[in-house]
Amino acid sequence: MSRLTTRAPAKINLTLHVLGRRPEDGYHVLESLVAFAEVADVLTLDPGPDLTLSVAGPTAGPAGPLDDNLVLRAARHLAAGVPGLELGAFHLHKELPVAAGIGGGSSDAAAALRLLSERNGLSLDHPAVVAAARATGADVPVCLDPRGRMMRGAGEAVGPALGFAALPAVLVNPGVPVSTAPVFKALGLAVGQTLAGAEHPPIVAGLDADGVLAAIRPACNDLEPPALTVAPVIGAALALLRAQGGCRLARMSGSGATVFALFTDAPAAEAAARAVRAAQPGWWVEATRLA
Repeated sequence: MSRLTTRAPAKINLTLHVLGRRPEDGYHVLESLVAFAEVADVLTLDPGPDLTLSVAGPTAGPAGPLDDNLVLRAARHLAAGVPGLELGAFHLHKELPVAAGIGGGSSDAAAALRLLSERNGLSLDHPAVVAAARATGADVPVCLDPRGRMMRGAGEAVGPALGFAALPAVLVNPGVPVSTAPVFKALGLAVGQTLAGAEHPPIVAGLDADGVLAAIRPACNDLEPPALTVAPVIGAALALLRAQGGCRLARMSGSGATVFALFTDAPAAEAAARAVRAAQPGWWVEATRLA
């Protein structure tokens, strides 16, 4: 078989409500509307007898040790569930920042499962593929089929694709890696505790851009306040985006430090990205669309 290739897009939490912590396992229970950006890592698979991985690209250095990469973890979990799984050599081109709240590693892992599923004639809803995604990480299941949808629980409950309109956006990462654990620690929920707050607004399928904005505006990212105590520069990034012409909403994604802003149209998003790059040339800035 010839080389297989897929994109591993950035995962953006348009909303992220923390409902509490489960008493049985201590996991945080979430409710989040997830969208995916056009900006992405790229993963290829050359079929072969051995499982290997090479990594290159602008953010390859911070991606960590190869043997601990989520691409290999996902492949090993799937191989454990599918006897005789045909594997091969993965090559990952890293464009997305690491420890950035945009699910880069999880999206890479999901991309690996997509390629192995294609190579082995498995559907993405095959029980072994779903089990491998869940075993690899909480954000991997929602990244298997990267289209806008709701994610609930500790990531295991993934809703149907919602098919909403593509949203012109700018993504900004101020270059500070933020681990998830300190942010959840700063949130300060005890096991079994619930977090008081407004219910997540209902999201229906097929919304246009105005409909998405109206639906998510009353929502929030509950991890934004604790993340600001861990990395105050997040606040500066949000303020810079909110100051741009055409910005309709700016919010943090995941546990940070990446923030996003939704804009009236693509030219406004591109102009905003140029302005942010000029103001902060060391930051990662991308004009994109979310869907």
